[in-house]
Amino acid sequence: MQAYQGYSKEEMIKRKNELSLKYEDYKKQGLKLDMSRGKPCTEQLDLSNGLFSHTENLFAQDGFDCRNYGLVDGIKEAKALFAELFNVPEDQLIIGGNSSLNLMYDLIAKAFNHGLYGFEKPWSKLEKVKFLCPAPGYDRHFAVTELFGVEMITVPMKKDGPDMDMIEALVAEDESIKGMWSIPMYSNPTGITYSDEVVRRLAYMKTKAPDFRILWDNAYALHHLYDTPDKLADIISLCQEAGNPDRVYMFSSTSKVTFPGAGVAFIASSRANIDHLKKLISKQTIGYNKINMLLHVRFLKNADNVREHMRKHAEILRPKFEAVNEILEKNLSGKGIAAWNKPNGGYFISLDVYEGCAKKTVQLAKEAGVVFTPAGATFPYGNDPKDSNIRIAPTYPPISELKTAIEVLCVCVELAVLDKILA
Repeated sequence: MQAYQGYSKEEMIKRKNELSLKYEDYKKQGLKLDMSRGKPCTEQLDLSNGLFSHTENLFAQDGFDCRNYGLVDGIKEAKALFAELFNVPEDQLIIGGNSSLNLMYDLIAKAFNHGLYGFEKPWSKLEKVKFLCPAPGYDRHFAVTELFGVEMITVPMKKDGPDMDMIEALVAEDESIKGMWSIPMYSNPTGITYSDEVVRRLAYMKTKAPDFRILWDNAYALHHLYDTPDKLADIISLCQEAGNPDRVYMFSSTSKVTFPGAGVAFIASSRANIDHLKKLISKQTIGYNKINMLLHVRFLKNADNVREHMRKHAEILRPKFEAVNEILEKNLSGKGIAAWNKPNGGYFISLDVYEGCAKKTVQLAKEAGVVFTPAGATFPYGNDPKDSNIRIAPTYPPISELKTAIEVLCVCVELAVLDKILA
């Protein structure tokens, strides 16, 4: 659909003038609204305050004193809980600190400094290392690989996941492609869940690099908004079945289940990968925070209780996501200037505006007192080739502030597009 199809130039000028008045009115209000990060709101965090009421003793079920040194891979009951939630054998898990991003960074550092299981040499000894980066994607993933000097290759996201024809062609021919970022469920920011076919092709595909690894950031596996959640295929089992058992490292955490600043993260992979990692980790720590693991297990109890806990999160978040969709529909639909997803879970809404207008839109919003994630951040090197993607994070602000922010955003989208068309 063409932008403002059916509008005359005079009608577009009139529309721009109307919007300019609304925009100036917003600027006079002195708004200070931050939509830049996907953080849980206070009401969500309050759901887990009971975690601190489980300190009657700090001994694990097997008698281990969680106040002391030891257990580099975590306490047994934490392994059991995550194994049940993510369908992974307990001996293929390492329970870490509060941040899965830290575990991902740490894995990349180990791949460069020491090499992971199955490597002929560390990546630092190679002339070049490349990573596949499905985009729009998670800016912090891209920041990690950029820091290590990795050459990032943008892979377009399709409706069922990343472009597998492109991925298979690239990894079959280029030995310097050593890895791939993935958020396979309710992807940040598109909300897409990889189809069974995409997951199977990732597990089975032929790669020229024997040390090709997929970092499977399953951050939103528990974060459904509705009672008909998406389903994600089990890539660890598929890699085993395909004869590539060491290809994938899965990560997740309770950061958006309990407390982002004090959650529990884990890494899962093949037994060989995990055994090798444990040896490396034992050189850097004598053990992660086992008291926090114990308190989490006592509070969360089991998979069914976690799912009930997450339903409470969904009841808080669902009205926010629906409010964003309603305002976008009211203001932008039918004009040929924007498209967006209605995710079934996760933490973001991905808005694609008229090509060449995302940066201008975000700048206009900032000048009106509403801060969004910088345009381009969802692509490697901050470079959105179409300058069209804007990430919306509806979770943190109160719904009244959220509605105002999205109303402002809609005005800014139209102003940016009309400026471009009328120029």
